[in-house]
Amino acid sequence: MTQRIEDYALIGDLQTAALVGRDGSIDWLCLPRFDSGACFAALLGDENNGHWRLSPAGAAQCTRRGYAGESLILETYWETRTGTVKVVDFMPQRDRAPDVVRIVEGLSGSVEMSAVLRLRFDYGSIVPWVRRADGHRVAIAGPDSVWLRSEPPVKTWGQEYSTRCSFDVAEGDRVAFVLTWHPSHHPRPALCDPFEALEQSLQDWRDWSARCTYRGPYREAVLRSLITLKALTYAPTGGIVAAPTTSLPEELGGVRNWDYRYCWLRDSTLTLGALLSAGYVDEAAAWRDWLLRAVAGDPADLQIMYGPAGERRLPETSLPWLSGHGQSVPVRIGNAAVEQTQLDVYGEVIDSLFRAREAGIPAEPHAWNLQKSLLGFLESTWREPDEGLWEVRGPRRHFTHSKVMAWVAADRAVRTLEADPSLEGDPARWRAMRDEVHSEVCERAYDPERNTFTQAYGSAELDAATLLIPRLGFLPPDDPRVIGTVEAVRRELGHGGFVRRYTPAPEIDGLPGREGAFLACTFWLADALLLIGRKDEAREVFERLLALRNDVGLLAEEYEPLAGRQLGNFPQAFSHIGLVGTALALDAGEVVGVDEEAAG
Repeated sequence: MTQRIEDYALIGDLQTAALVGRDGSIDWLCLPRFDSGACFAALLGDENNGHWRLSPAGAAQCTRRGYAGESLILETYWETRTGTVKVVDFMPQRDRAPDVVRIVEGLSGSVEMSAVLRLRFDYGSIVPWVRRADGHRVAIAGPDSVWLRSEPPVKTWGQEYSTRCSFDVAEGDRVAFVLTWHPSHHPRPALCDPFEALEQSLQDWRDWSARCTYRGPYREAVLRSLITLKALTYAPTGGIVAAPTTSLPEELGGVRNWDYRYCWLRDSTLTLGALLSAGYVDEAAAWRDWLLRAVAGDPADLQIMYGPAGERRLPETSLPWLSGHGQSVPVRIGNAAVEQTQLDVYGEVIDSLFRAREAGIPAEPHAWNLQKSLLGFLESTWREPDEGLWEVRGPRRHFTHSKVMAWVAADRAVRTLEADPSLEGDPARWRAMRDEVHSEVCERAYDPERNTFTQAYGSAELDAATLLIPRLGFLPPDDPRVIGTVEAVRRELGHGGFVRRYTPAPEIDGLPGREGAFLACTFWLADALLLIGRKDEAREVFERLLALRNDVGLLAEEYEPLAGRQLGNFPQAFSHIGLVGTALALDAGEVVGVDEEAAG
């Protein structure tokens, strides 16, 4: 492992994404979808598991890099003793076939460039058969076929099961490489003009970014986060994956390695709020529609996550031929947490649909019936223990956050009926449920001696999810129990100026080892501080988080202050959602989406 997690930049075409290292190597790419098998998997192994490096001969790291304006088009600059070149990496929004385009442009002098393409299908395990055809290099293995060409043509040769080339670039020269995937039993797709695709992609991103309504002091960070969320969107359905990667470790050398290339219901309310608050109503509506399709069916069968198109079966297995990022094994694909019971997701879905209705997104005719069905199931199950939003693999417990979200479900249903009495429902029964949940949580999840809500009924452990209590409207921000919880979480879960989700332990989550500070939870701390009137402290926490972004503005799931490095899957939608929400809250002086009407 030569590259750290934060050494990577993201490119993508709104159906999949690639990670490009500071050394000019694409070390991760799944084709044709986010959750497909990777053809470049060096990120989780080594070069023999697939990569595509393009850089000046003998150069180790680029001089600098950044995105072209408000886009997802990566520009990497290399200054050498003989001259300077720029490499432009992007993936055009596709018609049919996915393309990866890499354009080398000479800026001064003359530079010898070197490229190594090592394709390995099925997560780095299958070496394809490579041949020449119509001026292309064609790699085929089973269902996968990849075509590589250059404009103007550059001589390539095979060496050590890889395709290589070497060429000189002088000032003003431009050499483009295009890698195209398609099913091996289909004809070759239409050729992509790399230079036209670059201009079109720049325009597409300029037009999209111009729709952002936020003009505050954190616009650059907010827009970069929104672009990242857009890049994690599976355009055909509107679903947003949690991250484009799997098994990047929460502890280097540890076993807390999970597949995040799916869409989590727990992210739905905060995602919707971030998109709506920045003016992206169409994207919010598409996410709402994905949500409705994914959760349709028997409420008892509701899952916590789904595939990008709403797929339900996400079986978990490990890939023993991959050594893991930083020797962190196992490398997993699929996610067994899909089979867990997490009662909070019922509240998340109902709250999301409530928010969408409040924002003026036209309601689908069947949406209210679906919400009634979900709430009806929750009425009979909210008293049961579950695995909680952190997907612990230990015993089920009565998690405080799960109970609070049951309260949210009942509260939003009541308020929906109050806003539209023409809808069918039983507000008296739902009010009774809301009151019962509220009373039980305040009695069984609150520790009066420490003046804090705890992770679960009767537990001593704390949980950063309790920071959401005032935002959700369960209690008002000035309630002493809220203030005590914020202070206790900051004190007991604080880690180098950031916040852990909880204190990892085998008896709680069933796993050995520890993890870093959780960035989304630290954004929640900033929000909670703002709500309880500590704006200066909130801004201090937020700007500490901003400083963690890598050189192209991206955040992983976690951060380890002692090692000074990012951890977990990357880039992480949850972290960037948190950034958008907190930035807008600090600018407006109030937390976006806080439910003051429900508080109390």
